[in-house]
Amino acid sequence: MRGALDGLLVVALEQAVAAPYCSSRLADAGARVIKVERAEGDFARGYDRAAKGLSSYFVWLNRGKQSLVADIKKPEDAALLRRMIARADVFIQNLAPGAAARAGFGSDALRAANPRLITVDISGYGDSGDYATMKAYDLLVQAESGIASITGHPAGPGRIGVSACDIACGMAAHAGVLEALIQRGITGVGKGLKVSLFDGMADWMNVPLLFYEGTGRAPERVGLAHPSICPYGAFATSDGALVLISIQNEREWADFCAHFLLEPDLPQRQGYETNVIRVANRTEVDAHVAAVFARLTRDQAAARLRAANTAYGFVNGVAEFARHPALRRAEIATPNGPVSIAAPPVISSDGPRTLGAVPAIGADSDAIRAEFEA
Repeated sequence: MRGALDGLLVVALEQAVAAPYCSSRLADAGARVIKVERAEGDFARGYDRAAKGLSSYFVWLNRGKQSLVADIKKPEDAALLRRMIARADVFIQNLAPGAAARAGFGSDALRAANPRLITVDISGYGDSGDYATMKAYDLLVQAESGIASITGHPAGPGRIGVSACDIACGMAAHAGVLEALIQRGITGVGKGLKVSLFDGMADWMNVPLLFYEGTGRAPERVGLAHPSICPYGAFATSDGALVLISIQNEREWADFCAHFLLEPDLPQRQGYETNVIRVANRTEVDAHVAAVFARLTRDQAAARLRAANTAYGFVNGVAEFARHPALRRAEIATPNGPVSIAAPPVISSDGPRTLGAVPAIGADSDAIRAEFEA
């Protein structure tokens, strides 16, 4: 089955998460992605050994790519890379701030030499201002962007348990590349794109930003509760399960009271009438709801919640996620054997796509050097 990007060449001078996320999605769609690595490889190869002896990060983000080992500080390798980029459709880089330009691979110059080229420069904080030269790893940007301050328990800020800033940046870069390819199909001319980890997370932070600037206070850290809806949170059952419920409006609250709490008159009681009142009275409301959950088993609570048509979910660990009935899987080949991953989220009417293999370091170096020789 042909991919939407079959025939496109992507050259990726990349490492870590954000840029590889973008290029891996292009590879999934059929683009040929040549990943340029140092002799020691992308440092994400060394993050762990969880996926059959390989890094879980690297396996996830580098399927379907070719690996070329090259040192852009060497004249012959720099010349090779320029020949590749001259034939490329997309060039992606996320080296240290200014490193690509100092090595002779500034985006403006590359597009001047190849006007159809789409360049993607991924950085931590953009290329101007005091932060432009700062190193930026995911958790640092979680801290700087404020996302950590609204995440976690009231006792203190919390880290989002996945690389949220990298992923937000990679997703935005991927969308930007697809838009640029569509525009190039109309105009015949490529363009330069710049995406930073901070800007990617800043976009996700718009609701807290607007809330703060409209009210003068930031959303509170409330763990698995919701800062502006009540009841909306996790409650323990008698057999130790944790059930998260979500009440979105007064109709749902009335149904929850009638069919789960078995108290149809509760919405008329003082302190329980409207969401605004319940939020102000959260401690009492949550305690009242918690007492009912504590008398029920997980299965009994689920049956009542379904009868009440209440939105709910179980607070699962990774072990439960791995066995979740909604989890779709895909298999990818690696140098150490096949690995099962969570399948890409988009389901196409023309059937599942085959995901490419994860390359060993420099697996394609000889073939690529021969193909692009002077």
